[in-house]
Amino acid sequence: MPAPSLLTVFAHPHDESLSAGGVLARHAAAGARTAVVTATWAPQSPRAAELAEALRILGADKPRLLGYADSRVPESAPGRPRFRDAPLDETVGALVAQIRDIRPEIVVTHDAYGGLTGHEDHVHTHRVTLLAVHAAGLERLYPHAGEPWQPSALYLATHPHSAVRTWGGHLARTGKAMHTVPDDSITVAVDVTPWLEQKVAAVLAHRTEVRRGAVPGLIAALTVAERERLLGTEWYIRHDPVPPVSTQTEPLS
Repeated sequence: MPAPSLLTVFAHPHDESLSAGGVLARHAAAGARTAVVTATWAPQSPRAAELAEALRILGADKPRLLGYADSRVPESAPGRPRFRDAPLDETVGALVAQIRDIRPEIVVTHDAYGGLTGHEDHVHTHRVTLLAVHAAGLERLYPHAGEPWQPSALYLATHPHSAVRTWGGHLARTGKAMHTVPDDSITVAVDVTPWLEQKVAAVLAHRTEVRRGAVPGLIAALTVAERERLLGTEWYIRHDPVPPVSTQTEPLS
């Protein structure tokens, strides 16, 4: 049985490699089509070129950038609004067009906290993606964005509370708080160690982030064993876009 096609939607270049690089590489190795939509940064920016290299390493399609500005880096997309400030209907419609064009069976995005760091762009990407995945299957919504397509599953990239033991010492030095979920909220924990070399190479392809000491820079300074401990498992919460329907004649309850 072929692996299902996979689309990830993340806020910034490098989020895809850190949060879902192993799953992207795993699906690509199994012959599935994999694609990545990134909400921020202009397609002509150096960060976009680094993203292209990371996706090549992971076996994914070429980058698809919505081209909005990073909320903390206005020069990331000159002349464009911050992703968080753009009209919601506009951003949802832009992502619906991508979903209908790619027609993935599975979509992956940030969890409701915006991942470990809780970055405001991550949180907004989560909200926009949930709306877009639902809208993509409805023919009367965004009729000019392509033929309707309903992904069969939506997964939220996350970290359980137990990951604090692994990540805590590394993020503590950055002063970042960690946003995690109860361990029993995790739907699936994916062992991505067979694809860890690709995942790490993709993370390090984001050289701008390595140089400025962001999380890819932390990864660059780790030993092989430490990288495996931090990046060898990816956790996801399944969030079905369209739950099973049953006809109900009783009042709502």
